[in-house]
Amino acid sequence: MEYIPSLQQEFDELKPSLFELLAEQQLSDLLPPSIRYILAVATHRHPRYLLRVLNSFDEVYALLSLIVERYYLRNFGGSFTENFYSLKRERVLLTKNGEIPRAQLGAPGPVRESLKLHNSDVWKNLLVMVGIPYLKRKLDEGYDIHAAPQASLIMNGGPRYNPSDDLPPYPTIRQRFMHAYKWFLRNVYPSVNAAYYFSILAFNLAYLFDNTKYSSPFLWLIGTRIRRLSSADHQAIAKILEGKPQTPNSRSARSRPGTGLLGLFSPQNIYPQLLTSLRYFLPASIFALKFLEWWHASDFSRQLARKATDTLDIPAPITKGMISHSEKKCKPSMKQKQDPQSPKSALKSSSPHKRIQPPISASSYLPIFTVPLPPADSDAASSCPICLNQLTNPTACQTGYVYCYVCIFHWLNGEHQRQIDFMNGDGAGAAWEDDSGDSNDADGDGNETESTAKTGKSRHGKWESGKGRCPVTGRRVLSGTEGLRRVLI
Repeated sequence: MEYIPSLQQEFDELKPSLFELLAEQQLSDLLPPSIRYILAVATHRHPRYLLRVLNSFDEVYALLSLIVERYYLRNFGGSFTENFYSLKRERVLLTKNGEIPRAQLGAPGPVRESLKLHNSDVWKNLLVMVGIPYLKRKLDEGYDIHAAPQASLIMNGGPRYNPSDDLPPYPTIRQRFMHAYKWFLRNVYPSVNAAYYFSILAFNLAYLFDNTKYSSPFLWLIGTRIRRLSSADHQAIAKILEGKPQTPNSRSARSRPGTGLLGLFSPQNIYPQLLTSLRYFLPASIFALKFLEWWHASDFSRQLARKATDTLDIPAPITKGMISHSEKKCKPSMKQKQDPQSPKSALKSSSPHKRIQPPISASSYLPIFTVPLPPADSDAASSCPICLNQLTNPTACQTGYVYCYVCIFHWLNGEHQRQIDFMNGDGAGAAWEDDSGDSNDADGDGNETESTAKTGKSRHGKWESGKGRCPVTGRRVLSGTEGLRRVLI
């Protein structure tokens, strides 16, 4: 199918097929969103320097594209992406059918020079390659902001009139311009956009069946067509790429200061070298983007990360000086009597006598061991609900409650001393002990009686320790300890 246009009439080996032109156009359309995505990722790391560039991406990209495309048009005869498909742009002669086949075969060098783009042709092509796409992107963006919401509202049966779109009594020039701009987007631009795409489609079909020499209506307007590179073009491009600055030993280098070894880093040498290196940077960047897209879309990366973490045995955090609740129970509470404003005494004074209806597990139908929250109007409000001490390395659970990292880590693993004491029946645990010593056996209201609290009877099989659950709400925490998030204070 590549040579269908050539088989229609006479054979023209320099005329590219429509599929080559469409592939080149697709590559050209792929560059702006790819660069915008890379810039957006980099902006998350350095927002101070790149946020303004990202907000003005269309203008910055148009300026850079103008510089790059002008260099490639002047030196290689084609755009940046056309150079990868061995394509070029040339003027159309004002002769019969615009073709000189005999001269092309006999003297390809002089024909190339005569068909080469002049300075005015370069600027016309830059208008088509840079100016029109930039204007199209801005109009599409303006339509999505000002016209598309109202159009969808009208299609859904909403009102057709928006009072905010009316001009004020004494409008300024800016207000008049914005009113006319919105009116154009809502009433004229849809027809202009449809005519734009229909004209491109018509020229593509005509080019496919060899009825025109132009693949785009804009190329027809500026009198430029796209051709394959000839042998003379390849030789000229090879000379440009092999051109090297003069060595320091040459006479001209001695006579002209700044053209020696340091002349390699001069602006007149860095500029073409930098732009020429883009020929090799683009394929590498496209390969890298496709590889990253496959890496994030496939399950291979997740499996590899899971296998890497399975081999690591991360130890649990270790704390020194932790006293179990059973030992705390045996010690006299003289300090609490002397300091009635302590968090624990405040919790005892404000907590209710009975804990009614503890949370019930939906799978085992057993009550879940939880801890009460410290009173909000006391000094204990900033303490950990598990250990009742000041928060150390605050860590938020998925339910929104904040605990000490060591406490919530051991609690989710079912290894906290408070859970162990409660399940072994060695007292009711701090939470239930503070709530007037509730214990293992529950009465009809879901409360425990004091008789089993003193017997030390095990609660295994009758209660859940709260392993893998939020200590306050009893809700299951997804991903276990990996679902915890540190809190920066």
